[in-house]
Amino acid sequence: MSKDIHKKKHLSSFQLIILGFASVILLGAIILMLPVSSAEGVITPFNQTLFTSTSAVCVTGLAVLDTGSYWSVFGQVVILLLIQIGGLGVVTVVTVAVSVFMLSGRKISLMQRSTMQNAISAHKVGGIVRLTKFILKGTLFIEMAGALALLPVFYHDFGRKGIWMAVFHSISAFCNAGFDILGTPANPFPSITAYAGNPIVNVVIMFLIIAGGIGFLTWEDICINKTHFRKYHMQSKIILVTTALLIVLPAVFFFFSDFTHLSVGKRLLASAFQAVTPRTAGFNTMDISKMTEVSKAMIIILMLVGGSPSSTAGGMKTTTFAVLVLNAFATFRSREDAGAFGRRFDRQVIKNAATIAMLYFMLLFFGGITISVYEGLPVLTCFYEAASAVGTVGLTLGITPELHIISRLI
Repeated sequence: MSKDIHKKKHLSSFQLIILGFASVILLGAIILMLPVSSAEGVITPFNQTLFTSTSAVCVTGLAVLDTGSYWSVFGQVVILLLIQIGGLGVVTVVTVAVSVFMLSGRKISLMQRSTMQNAISAHKVGGIVRLTKFILKGTLFIEMAGALALLPVFYHDFGRKGIWMAVFHSISAFCNAGFDILGTPANPFPSITAYAGNPIVNVVIMFLIIAGGIGFLTWEDICINKTHFRKYHMQSKIILVTTALLIVLPAVFFFFSDFTHLSVGKRLLASAFQAVTPRTAGFNTMDISKMTEVSKAMIIILMLVGGSPSSTAGGMKTTTFAVLVLNAFATFRSREDAGAFGRRFDRQVIKNAATIAMLYFMLLFFGGITISVYEGLPVLTCFYEAASAVGTVGLTLGITPELHIISRLI
C-alpha cells in the first residue's frame, strides 16, 4: 500500500480561517438563543440568532432585533465579543495560540505564520508575530481612547450605564460594525441619530471608523515613517489618498444635495458623517431614507468599495477601486501600463481587481433583484440593502427587520 494513503491531510490557512469564522458564528448563535441573552429572558429563535451572530462576526451591522432593547447586558457582551473577533479576524484566536506556544518554549511553525499572514493580509510572512502584537496593542489603545472620549457624553446622558455604552460604541465603531445599543422598545434601531448635532460623538466615531478602515499595515507605515509620506509603501499611499478622496468628494456632494434644513455647522457634520459611514461602518446620524435618490446611489457605490486591506472593514477594498480607476485612466490616455507614485501595476494585480469587482457586482445584482422579486419591494431599496450586506456595512432603509427568512438568508 502506498505511503501516500497514510499521509495526513492538513487544512490550508484559508480553510482554517473559514472554519474558524464558521465555528465562532455557530457558537455565538447558540449562546444568543439562551434566555439569559435576551432582556425578557426568553429563548430567541435560531434563525434570528444566526442572523445576528453572522452580522456581528462579519461586522455587517444589519440587525433583525434591536440590540439596545431586545438583548440583555449578557447578550450585548456576547455580540460585542463577536464583533471584536470579527473585526480583528482570526488574529485574536491565532495570537492566543502564539502566546501559548511562546510561553511553552515552542517555536511557531511556518504554517501558523502563514495563517496569521492571510488573516491580516500582510505583505510577507517575515515579522508576522511582531506585526500581530502591534495590531493587538494598537487596537486596544485606540478602542480605549475612543471609549474615554465618548464617556463624558454618555455618562452625562445615562449615568453609570454610559460607561458600557462608551465601550460598546467605541469597539463597534473601530471594528466598522455599526451595532448600537441606544434603542428602546418605543424607538428601536435609532443608530446614533440622537447625537446628530453633537460634535464630540460625531468626530470620535468618524475617527474610529477611519482608523479601523485604513488597515493595520497602513498604521504601521505611519508609526514607522511618521510624516515622511515618500517612504510609505505604495499600498499605504494609495489607501490614504483614495480614502481621503472617498470622504471629501461625497461629503461635498451631500452638503449641497441633502440636509438643507440644518444649520451650516450641523450640515457639515451630517455630510461628513454620512460620507464616512458607508465605508462599511453602518452608523448613521440622519434618516438616510430621506436622502435624495442620487445620494442613495452614491452610498451604494461607497458601500461596495468599503475599507482597505488588513483592516476591520469589508467591501471590495480601496486598493481594488483605485487600481480599476487608474487602469481606466491609463486606457483612456492610450498608455499600455497603469501605475501610481512612479510604480507600475502588475497585470495580475489588475486582473485580480477586475475579478473582485465583478464578484461584488454579481452578488449585488443577484441579491438585490432576488429580494425585490420575492418581497415585492422597489429595486433601488433592495440594491441598497444588498450592497449593505455584501459590503458588510449595516446601513439600512428600514426593510431588513421586515424581510422574510429567505431574504435574510440571501
